Amino acid sequence: MKKSNFWKNKNVFISGVAGFVGSNLAKSLVYNGTNVIGLTQNKKKNSLLFYENIDKKINLIFGDITNKELLKSIFLKYKIDICFHLAAQVEVGSAFKYPYLTWETNVRGTYTLLEVIRENKRKIKSIIIASSDKAYGNYPLKSLPYKENYELKPNFPYDTSKACGDMIAKSYSSKLYKLPIIITRFANIYGPGQLNFTALIPDVIRSCILNKKFVMRSDGKAIRDFIYIDDIVELYQLLAKNLYLYPKKYSGEVFNAGTNVKYKIKDIVIKIFTYTKKEKKLKSIFKKIKKNKTKGELSAQYMDYKKLNKFFGWKPKYKFLSTLPKLVNWYKKYLNKN
Repeated sequence: MKKSNFWKNKNVFISGVAGFVGSNLAKSLVYNGTNVIGLTQNKKKNSLLFYENIDKKINLIFGDITNKELLKSIFLKYKIDICFHLAAQVEVGSAFKYPYLTWETNVRGTYTLLEVIRENKRKIKSIIIASSDKAYGNYPLKSLPYKENYELKPNFPYDTSKACGDMIAKSYSSKLYKLPIIITRFANIYGPGQLNFTALIPDVIRSCILNKKFVMRSDGKAIRDFIYIDDIVELYQLLAKNLYLYPKKYSGEVFNAGTNVKYKIKDIVIKIFTYTKKEKKLKSIFKKIKKNKTKGELSAQYMDYKKLNKFFGWKPKYKFLSTLPKLVNWYKKYLNKN
């Protein structure tokens, strides 16, 4: 991994630092000599941040993203230069069951953070807001991949929460408040350190490694795009750096990121079982396949990266099959220790 002098001694705030993406981003920034200030609600046992002791190398603060006074004290004390807003309730099923809690975190949390930044006398130079591909809502397959200029048409609670945060960020980046903000809408992110085993890929890999029963939560026909965590960490840093250096050029921009490769969920399951030489179990899995799906899940979602490529020459480096060996080995080591 090549070091970047740009990040050395920068004061960088990451909300949701103990999450899958937050942990990996913090790890990379620490490697580059960054002074990372991270916020998380509590100490999660299933977090890469604590599993790899990254928490010992950053300024870790426990608290709620909706706590305005706490956020004010953080920005005052640490003189933040760059902010990554990643804190969110990310589970679609939980959002359907508990919409209020999801909206509190994903909507109130976003405007609370941005209002603190707006009121802060020290001007933040770069703010990256993590939205989601789900903010677009339900578009027919013939209209995909999503384009950045598509209207946001959410319906389900999670999708709505991300679309709301997205639009709030746009308002703060407008001529009204002029905050330097880039909004990201990314496809499904996977990779080492994803310890939420309700997510598809970790769940399948764990089932194969531990020889545990895997239960499909749908008919497997939903279409998704999966992008590797190393691509996302690199991209976040690329966007934040360019916004920092050229705020007038990039503030208010929205960027999609995906691989432009669409997979049926069942095909991902087959590839992992085949790679781990457990393909004999597939027959029994697909025999009991459910026709229903998790409430709040859309039938088809995938992204391209044309705009990112046009602006920065960026494109994803990793393909799903090429990442499987490293991924399976990582989970083997993790599951053997836990």
